[in-house]
Order: sequence, then structure tokens, then C-alpha cells
Amino acid sequence: MSSQDSIYPSSLQSLPGHTIRRLHQIATGIFHQEVQESGLTPVQYSALQTVHDYPGIDQRTLARMIALDASTTAGVVDRLEARELLTRSASPDDRRVRLLCLTTEGEALLQQTLPAMWRVQELILAPLSVEQQKTFMQMLQLLVTENNDLSRAPMESATLGKIPRNTRN
Repeated sequence: MSSQDSIYPSSLQSLPGHTIRRLHQIATGIFHQEVQESGLTPVQYSALQTVHDYPGIDQRTLARMIALDASTTAGVVDRLEARELLTRSASPDDRRVRLLCLTTEGEALLQQTLPAMWRVQELILAPLSVEQQKTFMQMLQLLVTENNDLSRAPMESATLGKIPRNTRN
């Protein structure tokens, strides 16, 4: 019997990867239930929030900050631009670089969605006590941080220091 046999019984429900995938399904379902009026997906919300926080961010940096590959990010930005929630313009320094800014409609939708986003977070964590919520989030952040380089689209938070953060909130 290997040491893994005692840590991970043969049941699928006892495997961390399966359980994390299942929690992601649940979190996504809660998101859609609470935020459906906005018509946003979780990834679109992440993109809008990041562009709000970093106006003028380039599309490639956005991809790294929300841990998506460039082609997926382009599709997300295309859909948000089609809904007139953000604008994409060429950088004056490099015409190949696309800079992103929220439109007035994008800012308004983001603000309207915030209460629902807080409800989503509360519902996801509701079964846990406040202390368990803190511990869970610390452990989750540790796993994400330590395994970030194993991702096909690693998040690059080091880019945060290069972009002036929007302090209007």
C-alpha cells in the first residue's frame, strides 16, 4: 500500500481535482443564478473588473492577469466590445497593442452587478463558519499560488505593478 492509498481513497468524490471541478460547477451555477440579469459570464465579469481597476490595460496583460490564453481573451473582449461595455483602441506607442477601457455602459453594468457578486461569494462560502471561510480562502490561495506555473495560462500578478490602478471605487 503506497502512502497515496491512505490519503486518497478510491472514491472519485475523495479526489481533490474532482472536488475542485465540482465546486467550480457549483460556483458557476450560483454566479449565473445571481448575475443572470447582467448577461455576463464569470470570465467576462473578471475582464470588466480588471479593466475597471486598470483603465488602459493592454489586451495581452489582461489575459495574464485573469489567467487566460490570448485567443480566449480576444473572444471575451470581442463580446464585451460588441455589447459596447468596453472600447479597444490602438496604443499611441505601438499600433499592434490594443488598449482597453470601459464605456459608461460598462462602468454602470459593473456597478449594478456588484451586489450580486457579493451574494455569489456569500452563497459559495455559506456552509462554512467565518473562521472556516478564512482558512479555506488561505488554503485555496496557497494551492493556486504554488501551482500557478503548472497552468496552461499562468496568472502573472507581477504585471500589477506596471499598470496604474484605478483608485475610484
